[in-house]
Amino acid sequence: MFKPSPRDPRRSRMFVVVSRQLLIDSRFSTVICAPIYSIHHGLPTQVSVGIDEGFKHDSSIHCDELISILKSDLVNFVGTLSPEKILELDTALAVALDLSQGF
Repeated sequence: MFKPSPRDPRRSRMFVVVSRQLLIDSRFSTVICAPIYSIHHGLPTQVSVGIDEGFKHDSSIHCDELISILKSDLVNFVGTLSPEKILELDTALAVALDLSQGF
């Protein structure tokens, strides 16, 4: 979960950290994250998640809205994605960033 700024009317927001482990473990102060919303449009850049991943209800990771967040603002670990969901997330990120699948 993300601790929003005092100006943000929402108490918290959910994100999936998509940065590589090397960046997460580094001294850099930020990581790249994808937001999670309760709305799912069925786009190839969205990944459905739910109770199996630790959420209270069905949700969707939106890879078209990547954001850099301070590590110190990430609080309240919710869950871990299965290897199958990580593959779905990798594919959605590749689509969102228009990356070649064969490099």
